[in-house]
Amino acid sequence: MKICCWCPNSFLSLAFQLCGCGLLGVGIWLSVSQGSFATFSPSFPSLSAANMVIAIGAIVMVTGFLGCLGAIKENKCLLLSFFIVLLIILLAELILLILFFVYSDKVSENAKQDLKDGLALYNSENNIGLRNAWNIIQAEWKCCGVIAYSDWHEALKEKVVPDRCCQEHYQNCGQNSTNMFWNRGCFEKVEEWLDDNKHMLGTIGMVILVVQLLGMAFSMTLFHHIHRTGKKYDA
Repeated sequence: MKICCWCPNSFLSLAFQLCGCGLLGVGIWLSVSQGSFATFSPSFPSLSAANMVIAIGAIVMVTGFLGCLGAIKENKCLLLSFFIVLLIILLAELILLILFFVYSDKVSENAKQDLKDGLALYNSENNIGLRNAWNIIQAEWKCCGVIAYSDWHEALKEKVVPDRCCQEHYQNCGQNSTNMFWNRGCFEKVEEWLDDNKHMLGTIGMVILVVQLLGMAFSMTLFHHIHRTGKKYDA
């Protein structure tokens, strides 16, 4: 019995498509259900959680579609396109990873400053998303400000903090300077979470890398087989 040669590539491509559809669905749901949840950064107002998930989902889905269609139709052009797209994504990931580690201190300082600049927009009418983002992270992570709750004093030009900074939360509790506020900054909490979960994140990264490499290997194997035989596989 002859085994279908394009099955591994087709299976991986289908997995890409399903993951992409899932991410796209989650991104659209976030955008619709929590459209006011935007970004913390005033420099990148479109860099919201929903937009990032939608963009990643769309890229993964299109990439999977190229590979799946190329495998089923045994089309060398589509298979080559699938390989090139995966290669570009892989190179971009490696470049970003290298730059992050080389300039990690500078990236960290710039991120802190950008987040601090965003605090000044907390009460502005056109930045409801930023306000909701800070409210959620301060309530969930039990933190206040970027480095400390005093960041809010500098940003808002008065000694008040958002109510979500209060250890005992109630309306307008942040306007009472005698209240107890969370004494750790949110940037420190995020760094701590990343450090605690570095093994899990590393494992996820390795799985993604292996899937990408397998997709590239299978697509090239099928491409060369089609090129050598000059005909389609028997079903």
